[in-house]
Amino acid sequence: MKKKILVIEDTLEVRENICEILELAGYEVLNASNGKRGLVLTQTQIPDLILCDVMMPELDGYGVLKILNNNSKTNKIPFIFLTAKAEKNDFRKGMGLGADDYITKPFDDTDLLEAIEMRLNKYDIFSSQMKNSEEGLKRFFSEAKAKAEFEKLSEDREIRIYNKKDIIYEYGGSPRWLFFIVEGSVKIYQNNEFGKELIIHLYNSGDFFGFFPLINAKNYSDSALALEQTRVRLIPKADFTLLLYNNREFAAQFIKMLANSVAEIEQDLIELAYSSVRRKVAMALVAFVKENSNSNELEIKVSRDDLAARAGTAKETLIRTLSDFKSENILEIEGGNVIIKNLDKLQSMPQ
Repeated sequence: MKKKILVIEDTLEVRENICEILELAGYEVLNASNGKRGLVLTQTQIPDLILCDVMMPELDGYGVLKILNNNSKTNKIPFIFLTAKAEKNDFRKGMGLGADDYITKPFDDTDLLEAIEMRLNKYDIFSSQMKNSEEGLKRFFSEAKAKAEFEKLSEDREIRIYNKKDIIYEYGGSPRWLFFIVEGSVKIYQNNEFGKELIIHLYNSGDFFGFFPLINAKNYSDSALALEQTRVRLIPKADFTLLLYNNREFAAQFIKMLANSVAEIEQDLIELAYSSVRRKVAMALVAFVKENSNSNELEIKVSRDDLAARAGTAKETLIRTLSDFKSENILEIEGGNVIIKNLDKLQSMPQ
């Protein structure tokens, strides 16, 4: 399968030249003329690598990288800056934000292709160890262990199947497991004193969840429910705790995961507190698009109750807003499904 590369470059001649080089080298190429369009393509197409100009109008390359780093679905994509500037300060700023490489224009075709190949090969090696599958999870845990005792603690890990709407854990319960979704999707939610539900987070295949209570040693402050038939790997609390406090590589990986999760939750809370109803519903739709198991699919199969809970609004208000979006040609509604026609407009919905 061809590797997919996204080129974000505002100068048409440069962008077309890079795309031609990459296509001749056998890559599938996506291109965007500015940072905002590049972000939309990244979220809907999930490229294997991104080449991004630094100096662009509206949203520069640094802004693109910051936004990608705050999303757990995009923060692992290899990212290479393209720039006509060669000052050390610019180089340090780009690498400090987490860029994988930095190429100065004009560049030699061979140098560009070698940099891309090197980053893709490095990412493939990492992905083979961390790929989102049951076998990948087993390999990750087995390779991370420094002592034979860790392996013994992991022998009783089990896989559990939850049907749609099955409760995985409930508010107030005592945490015993770290959860890993092999297949399916899960919502994390809370109910207020009047019984109104608010969805805090959505998790999909390949995601860990339930780690906060294990770390702070407190009972669950929320509940988890399967949105569809879901297969979950249960990792015992003792196994997780030993790895976290005794293996530096594992701890570093989980700290990064925690930081991304906190950043996403904080952004969601800001949206709920200060955004208009239209913005809240738009962001709820975008969230379900991102959590879709098929990244290229813009059809959302979700109940109106769950969508309203994610948006933090009444079901009736949600339905009226969806009707408005439909009349504005932003989406279509077929039965219970919502088909997004203009994701860019949803993402840029004003406050």
